[in-house]
Amino acid sequence: MSEQPTFEEALSQLEQAVERLERGDLPLEQAFALFEEGVRHAGTCRQALQAVELQVERLTADAGGALTTEPLSPATEVDDDG
Repeated sequence: MSEQPTFEEALSQLEQAVERLERGDLPLEQAFALFEEGVRHAGTCRQALQAVELQVERLTADAGGALTTEPLSPATEVDDDG
């Protein structure tokens, strides 16, 4: 049984599959097999992103379980005078 690829590996393989499919020079059987492979890689990416999203929600939830957000950096006011 092979290991599940990392998010980065799956994304790279998905991008490569899309590039090959977009060329349009593959026989139907190969194109379909590549499409199936791409769907698997997309699923791996989706699962990884969902897992990270859950971790972020756990880290950003307050004591009551409500999600809280904070800006990434303080907003700076722009002076119109230049």
